Amino acid sequence: MTHDHDLVLRPTARQTEAALNPPPGRTGGDLVIETLRGLGATTVFGLPGQHALSLFDALRRSALSYVGLRVENNAAFAADGYGRITGEAAPLLLSTGPGALTSLAALQEAAAASSPVLAISSQVPAAGLGGGRHGYLHELRDQQASFRDVVKSVHTARTQSQIPSAIAAAWQSALTAPHGPVWVEIPQDVLAAPTQLPVVNAPDATPDELPPRPELTALAAHLLAHAERPAIIAGGGVVRADAARKLRTLAEQLNAPVVTTFGGKGAFPWQHPLSLQSWLEDRHTTDFLEDADVLLVIGSGLGELSSNYRTFQPRGRIIQVEADAGKLEANHPALGIHADARLALTALLETLDGQQRPDPAAPERVRTVLSRVRDRIAAQDLTLEQQLLASIRSAVPDPAPTFWDMTILAYWAWSAFDARRPNTMHSAQGAGGLGYAFPAALGAAIADPTHPVLAVSGDGGALYSVAELATARQHDLPVTWLIVDDGGYGILREYMTDTYDDTTGTDLTRPDFVALAESFGVPAVRTSPETLTDDLAKALSAPGPSVVVLPAVLRMFAPTHL
Repeated sequence: MTHDHDLVLRPTARQTEAALNPPPGRTGGDLVIETLRGLGATTVFGLPGQHALSLFDALRRSALSYVGLRVENNAAFAADGYGRITGEAAPLLLSTGPGALTSLAALQEAAAASSPVLAISSQVPAAGLGGGRHGYLHELRDQQASFRDVVKSVHTARTQSQIPSAIAAAWQSALTAPHGPVWVEIPQDVLAAPTQLPVVNAPDATPDELPPRPELTALAAHLLAHAERPAIIAGGGVVRADAARKLRTLAEQLNAPVVTTFGGKGAFPWQHPLSLQSWLEDRHTTDFLEDADVLLVIGSGLGELSSNYRTFQPRGRIIQVEADAGKLEANHPALGIHADARLALTALLETLDGQQRPDPAAPERVRTVLSRVRDRIAAQDLTLEQQLLASIRSAVPDPAPTFWDMTILAYWAWSAFDARRPNTMHSAQGAGGLGYAFPAALGAAIADPTHPVLAVSGDGGALYSVAELATARQHDLPVTWLIVDDGGYGILREYMTDTYDDTTGTDLTRPDFVALAESFGVPAVRTSPETLTDDLAKALSAPGPSVVVLPAVLRMFAPTHL
């Protein structure tokens, strides 16, 4: 009797011949590049460095497309943007020590947003591994330790034969739900040494599936089918799982109002009769969700922002579907279902088997909440901020992705911007670091150059990534960068004024952004609230990169979580 696990795939004569006679002139760096190609990568991001030179030399000989940025953190942001748009692992090539460490803040954002970045770094020569102090340039006592608390998994290849397996394991980890950044490091001498190993064929790195347990979905379906006031919170996991249509089917079947989190923008149609939109920082929305007798939370950990700064106190039963086991039931007791959002929604729909729950009052209850939200905002004299969001929405084509830095206009967009389609609005709200928007938008433009991409930054955040104007020009990327210039860190200025009645360190000397962009060969224009729609639409429709500078001092709407 032959069992499946006893089967061995025998190499063909041609494969044996190729393995016995590999092409000359290859190094460990070629094994890295061959593995990436075998896994399906087409594009890599990064910066060269002394210990990684053989890796980049192998890249020169390959068919992979290389996008080099000017700062490692920005390269990681670009890989993040590429990963979010494609859903594929985005390779990021880095050098040892300072080069590697400079990427940490961006990898933290990728981890918080479940973005599949595959970071591959050089290391000091193998003799220097293990925590000793050998005096190598860029040496760290334990480079992995700097990343272990940030990324999803870490992998080391100490010999050339370990390279394909280490990278394949990292690739599989990055793309298994929940997606996330992973770290691979390879010593300099392992990368640089000649190799006689066979050319790497397509390694098996199929992501593991994460289906729900059927007894849990059976219980969840029963609770939802018999709920009197069901409601749904849809997070970024719905978008990443490409499950927006299934979410809509379930919501309509249950007549359940839906709130999308800031990371889940676009997961549910903004103007749908059951859409409560994204006003999570509003007490009216919080009250509504607290009143639900059964609340389905899918693809969200119900963290600080999604729980209205932890003031959310639900009174009904919570069903939480979450791929990240660490977030499951971490903030509220729930029927926890550890699963990919798409597979869980599929199971719920199959279990409900078309059962309808008619509730003609649900759309009216949604309209009442949204009316109260609008009245509250209207009472705060915030016409300018709403006008600017409307202008951006009017200028940006529906399929075009937008990337938002940590700036006041982005805080508004989290609650008030209609993403219109899934996976078209991205921000740094996961980890909250500055400088995300523009380099991430460059990665998105590499992923899909058929649509223009919009990046939105404040002047403070723009200075984190202004060097990447050179990258945008070098690769002629269709990214329009809207810089809202208010003379400093606007949101921090507002926070400090509200808390301490004064500010420190929030006012900035900044360049003439129009002249600076033009010095890179990037066309730029200074706009106004009245001309923003036309100027932005013109910039987005033109080929290549562009900058639109908007001098404006904006305000946040008053919080309702206090």
